[in-house]
Amino acid sequence: MDVVRAPDERFANLPGYPFEPHWVDVPAPDGLMLRMHYVDEGPRDGQVVVLLHGEPTWSYLYRTMIPPLVEAGHRVLAPDLIGFGRSDQPVERSAYTYQRHVTWVVAWMDALELQDVTPFVQDWGSLIGLRIVGEQPERFARVMVGNGFLPTADRKAGRAFGIWRAFARWSPVFPVGRIVKTGTVTDVPKDVLAGYDAPFPSRRHLAGARAFPNLVPTEPDDVAVPANRAAWEALGRFEKPFLCVFGENDPILGRGDRPLIAHVPGAQGQPHDRIRGGHFIQEDAGPELARRLVDWMARTR
Repeated sequence: MDVVRAPDERFANLPGYPFEPHWVDVPAPDGLMLRMHYVDEGPRDGQVVVLLHGEPTWSYLYRTMIPPLVEAGHRVLAPDLIGFGRSDQPVERSAYTYQRHVTWVVAWMDALELQDVTPFVQDWGSLIGLRIVGEQPERFARVMVGNGFLPTADRKAGRAFGIWRAFARWSPVFPVGRIVKTGTVTDVPKDVLAGYDAPFPSRRHLAGARAFPNLVPTEPDDVAVPANRAAWEALGRFEKPFLCVFGENDPILGRGDRPLIAHVPGAQGQPHDRIRGGHFIQEDAGPELARRLVDWMARTR
């Protein structure tokens, strides 16, 4: 497997991202190991909060949520998925599968012995995170979702998603910072956009980002569908607190909260909300999300 890694100097002095890097090794095909990067801030005896990013971002997306969560006394961890951020980046798109992403995140959690976890999941962070919650519910204390879902191929993907999938696969350019900008309702400064671009200095570094849209299981015969449907059934028995706070200006997932709230028992009676924000709700409303998460965790201890 051919693997690249974004140079360390590309992550120096990024605005709002002063966090020390940490790494663990996770297994790759053919017995290889890949280096997975993560942020780990706050007291080691604090309640564990895991922030899972999606496509095509990295832990930089959570830079405004991490400090207030730490200030509230929580241990906050934000991994970079394989192919993103400061983690290793296999060059071939075929190296990335839905199952491998789930396996990599579980391996990371196992390596750090994370239990009693409160995850915040969004976009592909929810495709991975909710699958793990369904498969290992005992590992989690509660779950918060923002603009995410767990697809089971029970409904057709919309036209907008089809266009996005085709763009990711065929476009000669894949401008990550500009893609993030189109998914927000607030103005994103140029230096912040450059922060989103930092992990992707060349086309060889973009394989994971280009692969993700085409890994979403939208057809019943997709190899990921049986495991996702089993996880969805398990979520229908998940009685621990489950909260949805979605950006209402997201044309694809802005209303994806409804089926989650209706399906998950733990969602009943929780302070769900839709707020001003696009798909990348963390960029639009990071401090507000952190405040809501802190308050909700305090009420559901």
